[in-house]
Amino acid sequence: MIKSSEIKKIVNDYIDVKIGVLGSHSALEIMDGAKDEDFQTRVFCQKGREGPYKRFGRIADEITVLDKFKDMASSKYQKELRDSNTIIVPHRSLTVYLGYKTIENSFKVPIFGNRKLFQAEERTAKKGQYYLLEKARIKYPKLFKDPKRINKPCIVKVQEKKRPLERAFFTVSSYKDYIKKSETKIKQGVIARKDLQNASIEELAIGTYMNFNFFHTPISDQVDFIGIERRLQTNIHDYNALPAKEQLEMDIDLQNIEVGHTPASIRESLLEKVLKMGDKFVAAVKKEYTPGIIGPFSLQSVITKDLELVVYDVSLRVPGNPIVATTSPYTKYQYGQTFGVGRRIAMEIKRAQEEGRLDEIVT
Repeated sequence: MIKSSEIKKIVNDYIDVKIGVLGSHSALEIMDGAKDEDFQTRVFCQKGREGPYKRFGRIADEITVLDKFKDMASSKYQKELRDSNTIIVPHRSLTVYLGYKTIENSFKVPIFGNRKLFQAEERTAKKGQYYLLEKARIKYPKLFKDPKRINKPCIVKVQEKKRPLERAFFTVSSYKDYIKKSETKIKQGVIARKDLQNASIEELAIGTYMNFNFFHTPISDQVDFIGIERRLQTNIHDYNALPAKEQLEMDIDLQNIEVGHTPASIRESLLEKVLKMGDKFVAAVKKEYTPGIIGPFSLQSVITKDLELVVYDVSLRVPGNPIVATTSPYTKYQYGQTFGVGRRIAMEIKRAQEEGRLDEIVT
């Protein structure tokens, strides 16, 4: 385990901070926000996936092409990052391709975030997202630890077999339905039987889906509400738009693969519930994972017919929703300008650098 004191010592020697990122997930948003605040940027791309970063040349000052994403953690690049005063901004791809063990034990580069907290995003973690939601007294779907007890519509969440970045979701209504659908997906090669043993089975929350995005660090004055978006998924998104008669006539496998985002806002009378939910979550995490949340997080939720908020997923790093940067009214209300997570991160790093407090926002 990398000691916090080691990272603090490294970052306290930084002068002109550079922002670094793995070239996937939300790298464009992170670097765009960094450039808005006049930071130099560096992006690490896997060979064959560097195209967007070259095309949008304004935001990437340095592009490093690797054979594999995991090569970013080599001793050579770690030294380069430290020598160039670089702070790494984490997102889902970083935690997947480098892995929690590497990030926690051997990646000795300052990270904007609480590196001990990232693994809590996994539902299988001892103090994972269910645990944190429970501590925060935030409602989440009922869990079925034994599939034989399924007696209502549920959603099964399991790691995909071939794509480590994605989770396979499928809905079931009974144990018989669970066996039939899970066996089909195993035969299709979508999931592995061993991963099914660690799957989460949640009661299917019915309502309007909204992802609420927040931001907080130990030097923040409050928990910022950044904005709301909804996910666009294939192929279920457009399938649901078909008339019921046509759906019944089609025999296709449905998937929940995220391919994009669309903006959303919430009616003002419900906003207080959203803000309180963010405050409660930050307070709970601080008690369980010192020094608490550093940076953005997302509470992916359902608003039920009774106007109750139910959180069905938690993101504990950059959530990956660039649409918020151009559509959210909430940062405009607070700061007088519309921006997204990428710029909010850069603003915090700039403030910390000016106040000599970088060691409080990195681990």
